[in-house]
Amino acid sequence: MNVFISYMILGLSLSAPIGPVNAAQLDKGIKNGFLHAWLVGVGAMVADVAYMLLIYLGLAHFLHTPFMKTFLWAFGFFVLVYTGVESLLQISKGHTTRTAKDESAGKSFISGFLLALSNPLNILFWLGIYGSILAQTVESYGMRYVFIYSLGIFTGIFLWDIIMAAIASTLYRYGSKQIIKLISALAGISLIGFGFYFGYQAFKSLFL
Repeated sequence: MNVFISYMILGLSLSAPIGPVNAAQLDKGIKNGFLHAWLVGVGAMVADVAYMLLIYLGLAHFLHTPFMKTFLWAFGFFVLVYTGVESLLQISKGHTTRTAKDESAGKSFISGFLLALSNPLNILFWLGIYGSILAQTVESYGMRYVFIYSLGIFTGIFLWDIIMAAIASTLYRYGSKQIIKLISALAGISLIGFGFYFGYQAFKSLFL
């Protein structure tokens, strides 16, 4: 049980640093409430599960091919920049306090899924950290514990998802319009910033 809790804390600590998914959760949450922010995180977790399964099945080398890395950098650029620009356009149109009915829950889920799936930094995490955890767990405890400790990591990620959704929905309920506009603008700029970083990496892999 102590080992499970330590892996759960690992999942929490790995989710906490600000990144595209956290920025998108804040953006969706302050505009549409708890459910939409939570679903962004759930979509990202589904993408994480897909990467975890690829590593578990021994297909990690496929993610390391130059074509796949370039494709993901470029795909991440388009997804992040589009999401960030869309967020800023909504502010300019005065749509920072829309109700949850104005946007489908499915769109929030898909947004989180695509953000995590197209984030090469996610791949580096799963290959580097989860790959080493998988090897250590198999060596120390055997294959039967792999699922349990993987579940610990995802429990931590899931808890952080709820925390972020709660923070965003609190701002949605009680934040002033000026604060909501500011946070939404910062989230949008952050997404665009991450997007251009991914675009630069794609450019380097193609031309430098």
